Amino acid sequence: MEKKIDLQLFAEAEKTEKATPKKRRDAREEGQVLHSREVTAAFILFTTFLVLKVYGKYGFNYLLEYMTRVYKNIENIDQLFYENNLMIGFTKTVGIFFGLAIPILITAFIAALAINYLQVGFLFTTKPLKIKLDRINPIEGFKRLFSKRALMELLKSILKILLIGYSAYSFIKNNITRIIILPRLEPTIIFRNIADISFSFGIRIIGVLTVLAFLDYLFQWREYEKNLMMTKQEIKEEYKQTEGDPLVKSKIRENQRKIAMSRMIQEVPKADVIITNPTHIAIAIKYDRERYHAPYILAKGVDIIAENIKRVGEENSIPVVENKPLARALYDSVEIGDVIPEELYEAVAEVLAYVYSLKDDY
Repeated sequence: MEKKIDLQLFAEAEKTEKATPKKRRDAREEGQVLHSREVTAAFILFTTFLVLKVYGKYGFNYLLEYMTRVYKNIENIDQLFYENNLMIGFTKTVGIFFGLAIPILITAFIAALAINYLQVGFLFTTKPLKIKLDRINPIEGFKRLFSKRALMELLKSILKILLIGYSAYSFIKNNITRIIILPRLEPTIIFRNIADISFSFGIRIIGVLTVLAFLDYLFQWREYEKNLMMTKQEIKEEYKQTEGDPLVKSKIRENQRKIAMSRMIQEVPKADVIITNPTHIAIAIKYDRERYHAPYILAKGVDIIAENIKRVGEENSIPVVENKPLARALYDSVEIGDVIPEELYEAVAEVLAYVYSLKDDY
């Protein structure tokens, strides 16, 4: 007879459930976050070109004035190639270029911090730096080399090269005439045209990178969510760890009930009277003028608890009065430690007056 296989056993191990908040927190602490390098690169390039557009004209004019001033001060062109003049001129030129580049570098640095913070937020963890044996395992390394992620990264790189290459080709093709005539123009005009062409080309590349960044972010988000998915068994185990095992919790609640019951029973000897119905309800009442304006409930219970209240009351010579309607009303409407409601004042007062009269008789 052919044996049937329960497919549910295999399905149980499948990661079909969305990640819990705890799973996401743990993954973040391990350094597993949603992050796209393409988004970072596109944003940094965009902000850098934006600064160049705003700041570039000033930088170009300043550099042009400096070069003009240098050449005007040279009486003999041969003096330019003297060792001292070359060193001084080179040092000054490097300093000026570096000074002009500082705002661009600072902008790129701030842009990198900003885009990474927007993607990841503030995160400091050293766990990704810990040595893991699977990282030096050649078999695992071979698997990672030919994994789906590695394949997608390869395809993404090829796509990026093709798109940027095609954009560069089409741009040069459309501007070939403008580029060819550059050597015939005056130096200042050449520099201005080169700056304009470079900026236009940069904007086109930024557009390509933006599209790639959007697609890459969607892919990274999908992979991130997929890697975080959990099995039903993992969710059960996490629930046990965070909320506690249901069996353990039930035992804790049982112990808490026992402790509360013990404390309540300890209050019974302080009662003035115990009202019963009489078989399965018992209410211990106390009247203390200095504490409350009306009598209040010290203890109450049904069945076994009621028997314990009556037993402790008898052991401490607490009067027990049978009053079925009053016992039921008190049990249903008043909690332990609360005073009785106004509508029951008269009934309770009669019981207390009866109890006090018994004490007077003795």
